[in-house]
Amino acid sequence: MRLAFMGTPEFAVRALAELVASGHEIVCVYSQPPAPKGRGQVLSPSPVHSFAQSLGIEVRTPKSMKTPEAIAGFQALDIDACIVVAYGQILKKDVLDHPPLGCFNLHASLLPRWRGAAPIQRAIMAGDSHTGIEVMRMTEGLDEGAIILTGREEITSDDTAQTLHDKLAALGASLLPVALAAIERGGAVGQEQVGEPTYARKITPEEARIDWNWPARDLDFHIRGLSPFPGAWCLLQTPKGEQRLKILMSCVTDETTGETPGTRLLGTSVRGGLKIATGDGIIELLRVQREGRAAQEAADFLNGAALEPGDILL
Repeated sequence: MRLAFMGTPEFAVRALAELVASGHEIVCVYSQPPAPKGRGQVLSPSPVHSFAQSLGIEVRTPKSMKTPEAIAGFQALDIDACIVVAYGQILKKDVLDHPPLGCFNLHASLLPRWRGAAPIQRAIMAGDSHTGIEVMRMTEGLDEGAIILTGREEITSDDTAQTLHDKLAALGASLLPVALAAIERGGAVGQEQVGEPTYARKITPEEARIDWNWPARDLDFHIRGLSPFPGAWCLLQTPKGEQRLKILMSCVTDETTGETPGTRLLGTSVRGGLKIATGDGIIELLRVQREGRAAQEAADFLNGAALEPGDILL
């Protein structure tokens, strides 16, 4: 089929690559405009933008798909369908109604659970045991369309937002050609979503701060759901003052303690980590990152950090 593709982050690159490999003609790619990155804040194209350019595909980066100019440009495309994967913009009815076969979205959750911007992170943070990826016929409502195809994925105790992201990106890419084949032959009727929706609101830096008074299991969900970005964080007391410390990986122990939440504890660790008291027990920090430094294993961090037993992370 002749397709338009809309996507921005790395998550969408795998889907675009699979569509090209499956023999579909990508007429045009839409992505968010180049954004400042790095210390020099140099304007850089999105991962999808860069990948599409490397294949010689036309790329458009309108600041808004709601302007008359952007809508007219899209309507001028001779396409059969449009595929949207983490594009980052709301599409109006004039856009959604243009492709003869429709617009379809690849969404990283089992809808209607976790509609919105951060479904992968929210699933882990909530302690969900499973999530998935779905191909959905797009409507004007936020992730409210009928489901064409579903793939399920288990969330393990070793999953972070990054590992789950990678698994769902691969699963979603494998589903798209199957869904498009059904769409092309007219067999993709779709099933309406059933159940009470939940919303995966965007993660804020303030929300990422760790509260050691939480139960250990909830803290573990919080840490892994925000790893590696933006990273759950706390404050570390240093000779030069307070320093932000990101916690990138953790695990829960079966131990209990009466120490103040946030206190570094001694004792044999389960996985060689840094034991910290929580609101109801002990959590083990396995991977951390100090400000201005690379991420490191907790054992390596302790070799260079002035953190003594009894010290408290804030």
